[in-house]
Amino acid sequence: MSNQNSPETPDQEEPRKVPLPGSEREPAPGARDILGPVDPARRIEATVILRRQEEMTEVPSTPISKDELASRYGASSEDLDLAVRTFAGLGLDIADADAASRRIRLEGTVEQLSSVFGTSLDEITSRAPDGNAVTHRHRTGGLHIPEVLDGVVVAVLGLDDRPQARAQFHAIPLAATGTSYTPPQLGMIYNFPSDTDGSGQAVAILELGGGFGQADLDAYFQGLGIPTPDISAVGVDGGANQPGQDPSGADGEVLLDIEVVGALAPKASIVVYFAPNTDAGFLDAIIAASHASPAPAAISISWGQSEDAWTAQARTAFDQAMADAAALGVTVTAAAGDNGSADGVTDHRDHADFPASSPHVLACGGTRLAADVQTGAISSETVWNDGPNSATGGGYSDVFPVPSWQAGVAGHAKHKPAPRNSGRGVPDVCGVADPQTGYRVRVDGKDMVIGGTSAVAPLWAALIARLAQASNRRFGLIQPLLYQNGANPASGFHDITVGSNGSYRAGVGWDPCTGLGSPDGKALLQLVQSAS
Repeated sequence: MSNQNSPETPDQEEPRKVPLPGSEREPAPGARDILGPVDPARRIEATVILRRQEEMTEVPSTPISKDELASRYGASSEDLDLAVRTFAGLGLDIADADAASRRIRLEGTVEQLSSVFGTSLDEITSRAPDGNAVTHRHRTGGLHIPEVLDGVVVAVLGLDDRPQARAQFHAIPLAATGTSYTPPQLGMIYNFPSDTDGSGQAVAILELGGGFGQADLDAYFQGLGIPTPDISAVGVDGGANQPGQDPSGADGEVLLDIEVVGALAPKASIVVYFAPNTDAGFLDAIIAASHASPAPAAISISWGQSEDAWTAQARTAFDQAMADAAALGVTVTAAAGDNGSADGVTDHRDHADFPASSPHVLACGGTRLAADVQTGAISSETVWNDGPNSATGGGYSDVFPVPSWQAGVAGHAKHKPAPRNSGRGVPDVCGVADPQTGYRVRVDGKDMVIGGTSAVAPLWAALIARLAQASNRRFGLIQPLLYQNGANPASGFHDITVGSNGSYRAGVGWDPCTGLGSPDGKALLQLVQSAS
C-alpha cells in the first residue's frame, strides 16, 4: 500500500528523535574512494522490524500456524498502526506492512529516509566479505527514530547496502582432485533413509547473488540418471535469477546448493530465493521463505560472515526471524564458515560465523572424507583443515548464550588450558566439505568439484526433508532432539575425533569443529521415530 495523506493522517512536524539501540554501524572494511553524498533524490527502500507483542521465550515444541504466530508473536495491531501512521505522516511510502513478520517496508528518497532516521549516506568503495571491491551506500554510527516509536521499532535495515555475507564455498577443477563424490554417493555413504526421496516436501534455498540455467541442471541430473527436480526461482527486494554474471563465484554457490538438494531429495519441491546481498535483503529472503505456503521442511543458507561484522539490531532481527521459522516447523540449516576458528578475521581472536551461530539454526561444519563409493563404508573422516583460509568454521558465539539443549556439552581446545567460553557452540553437525574430497557439480557448462561448508547446509536440508517424509512430521528446531539422547558420542552420528580447525580440536562427543558428527541417516530416523 502507498502513502495517501488524508485529514485523518495529516503531515506532521519533525518529531523528536531518540537513539535506536543496536543500530551502530562501524565503517566498512577497506573503506576508500569516498565518492560523496548519495544523490538525495534517489529513491531507496528500508526494512523496519517492530517488537513482538509477546516474547517467544522458547520455540513451541510442535509447529504452529502462521495465524497463531501472528496473533501471539507478531506485531500488535496498535504497534503496526502507529508505525504506519507515523512513517506515512513523515512522507514515506509504505510498500508493505505485515503483522506476522513484524515488518514494514518503507520507500522514499535518500533525503527523506536520512532525515527520518537521523543519519547521512555516502557512496563509497570498500572491500566486500568475499574480498572484492564494491561501491555502495554507507553510513556509520547509530540511527535515531521518532520518539513515539521508542521501544516499538527494534531494527531498521537496508539504508547502508554494503554486502553483508560471503558464499562459504571453495571450487577446484575436476582434474585437480583425487577424490570426489556425487551427492547420491554421499547419500549412500551417510546412510540416508531408503525409500525416501523428499516426496511431499519443499526445500527453500537462499541465494544472495548468481543464478542457474536450465541447461546446466538438465545436463547434471541426466548425468546422474535422475529426472530434473521441480525447481523454481523467487525474487526478493529486486533480486533475480541471473546466471552467467559470476561463473567462478556466486553461480557456483547457486548450482552447488540446487544440485546437492535436488540429487539427494529429487522429489522435493525446490524453491530458490534470490535477494540482494544486504542485511535487509538477506532478512527479507528468510522471512519470504519461512512464511511461504506451504512452508518448507528446511531452508538452506550457505552465506554468512563473522558475528562482529553485523549490527546488533541485525543479529537480533535475524535470530528472531529464524525462531519464527522454527515455530512454523521449518528447520534452518546454515554453513558454519570456511576460514577456520578465526572465521577470516585478522585480529588474532576466534570468531563464530553468523547466521550459523544463531541458536535457532542448525549449524553445519565440515570434514575431509575417505569412503568406498561401492559399499558406502567410511575409512576415515577428519576435521577439514587445509590451512587458515580453507578450514571448517567453529567455536563459540560472543553474543548468543548457551542454549538449554547444549548445556553441559564439553568442547575441546587445541591449546591448554581450554579457553573460557560461555556462548553457543558451533557447529551442531557436519558433513564432507574439503574441496579435495568434495562434491561433483556442474556450473555454467563446466564439470567441477566444490567444497566448503556451503555444501553441508544443503546436504542436511535434503536429509531433513527425507526424515520429514519418512516420519510424517515437521521438526522446526531439531537440535533438542539431536542433543537429547545423552550418549557420548551421540547416537545417529559418525563421531569425528581427529583434527583441528585452528584453536579447537576434535574429540569424542560434541566439539567446536564438527559438532555432534556427520549423519547416519537411518539411525537418525530411528531416533526421530522413537522420540515421536
